[in-house]
Amino acid sequence: MKSINCKGKLIDLTSPKVMGILNITPDSFYDGGSYKNEKDILEKVEKMLLEEATFIDIGAYSSRPGADHVSLEDELQRILPVIELVLKHFPDTLISVDTFRNEVASQCIATGAALINDISAGTLDEKMMLTVAKLQIPYIMMHMQGTPQNMQKQPEYTDINKELLFYFSKKIAEARALGINDLIIDPGFGFGKTLEHNYEILKKLELFHNLELPLLIGLSRKSMIYKLLDTTPDNALNGTTSLHTIALSKGAHILRVHDVKEAVECVKLLNQLQ
Repeated sequence: MKSINCKGKLIDLTSPKVMGILNITPDSFYDGGSYKNEKDILEKVEKMLLEEATFIDIGAYSSRPGADHVSLEDELQRILPVIELVLKHFPDTLISVDTFRNEVASQCIATGAALINDISAGTLDEKMMLTVAKLQIPYIMMHMQGTPQNMQKQPEYTDINKELLFYFSKKIAEARALGINDLIIDPGFGFGKTLEHNYEILKKLELFHNLELPLLIGLSRKSMIYKLLDTTPDNALNGTTSLHTIALSKGAHILRVHDVKEAVECVKLLNQLQ
């Protein structure tokens, strides 16, 4: 059975779950700068929880291609008050923290967050996995070629799915050796990958079940959708829903999304079929 332990609560992932995105960065590709004050943040979180999000993923460092570097101090100043605010009003919220820094992970978990979502799977901070092991929390490991600043310059692979499976096999072994129990993998759509690479991963998503871990998918409003459809992130919800349906049919366990209601509807419809 695929389940993870979040703050003593067992989350069963045999029925897929939805993770709602709360970007508190000024420069995220879709909703950057939308949530600047407490009222906006709380309204957004309440909306996602009412729409049945299981997790709320909070990020204070934009990882869009070419994003500005954010200092450790700025990241902490942005994110810690938001975690406190959310948990004060919605104490049962399972907060995922989108960070690659071990210091941010430590302080956010101490403030009440439940899991860590690391775009670099420990590559950008060698102490991250040690910290996660010490904290004994679920850890989302994503694949990224390069850094957010350079990842889309010229990504190259000989066989992308084979290379990702090899990458995750190494990362899983590293995490297990340190004593991390709850691992989730994310193939990292759009992170150091061309449009063709992204669709090659989605086409063969079933291969990732060989790793025998829950699979998180982040496709929401990404350029692999809006560029192919010659539109914008604002107009990419229908395309997002289409790809979510495909990902779920291929066994995705968690959808990380901007639009919770539509993603939850996808899950319910697919569950009925199965």
